[in-house]
Amino acid sequence: MANSAWSDRVLQLLRRMNNFHLPGSCRASCCRFEVNGAQVGWIPPHVASLLTRYPEVFSPPRDGAVSLCHSLDSYGRRSEAVDAVLQTLRREDSLSCLKGWRDEKYSVMPKFSDPPLMWMERAATSLFGVKRYGVHINGYIVSDSGEVSMWLARRSPTKQTYPGLLDNLAAGGLAAGVGVKQTLVKECQEEACIPAAIAEKAHPVSTVSYTYEEEDGVFAEGQFVFDLELPLDFKPRIGDGEVQDFYLLPIDKVKELLATDDFKPNCAMVVLDFLIRHSFIDPDTEPCYQEFVAGLHQTLE
Repeated sequence: MANSAWSDRVLQLLRRMNNFHLPGSCRASCCRFEVNGAQVGWIPPHVASLLTRYPEVFSPPRDGAVSLCHSLDSYGRRSEAVDAVLQTLRREDSLSCLKGWRDEKYSVMPKFSDPPLMWMERAATSLFGVKRYGVHINGYIVSDSGEVSMWLARRSPTKQTYPGLLDNLAAGGLAAGVGVKQTLVKECQEEACIPAAIAEKAHPVSTVSYTYEEEDGVFAEGQFVFDLELPLDFKPRIGDGEVQDFYLLPIDKVKELLATDDFKPNCAMVVLDFLIRHSFIDPDTEPCYQEFVAGLHQTLE
């Protein structure tokens, strides 16, 4: 792929993953989602209209915002009341994202550094545009001659989302009450059979943030990115069945694949971040360097 064509494909990826920020998105018609006076998300119009059926939980839209009722004045009360509404909507089978119910609790807060105000079922977070967090691990090796190769996973064909696409060595969502490093070690062990003694050597190196809209709502996500240099003789093994295979590929091949439809989009962004940080992409040879960096760090206000 010619360099300009590769750059164009990467820019398309970044625009797709940040389309909520672009003109013509649903953002202008969304309601702010507020809890205890703080904005924690964006609610699309079709969801806001459904929530008016539950006035004991959600206030009617006012001044562009939908709020939880003030009587829900604790973490537990908010979480239980919202979950009861979501369980009802799930039984009605009208919202496709709730068909992927996971029984995973995600924390809801304005910023990662803020105390959680409540928890919400993972599958429902896009209905409220609340920010979800995850951990992604770039697994790589450096040969005796200094050449870098990266381990990639191919997702199981039975995965609920992006089945069969290329993925990072290991990754997973950050469940409520679970730490970042704890999640990293857990995902490495479960998905790639990487012992904790090796996984704990991973270094936190970056975050990747983006917000996109799809039919299922608004996806605001922030990924904690780790680099893990693996021993030359180590080979990841399939663990919990979420991966169908692992590949060790030269970095030039990884870069080529990055601009194809074979990669899970947010994982491609994590790999792009790796290529930039390790100087496999540099501003003298990549005219879109600045746009790449900006596209990896689009935060939602």
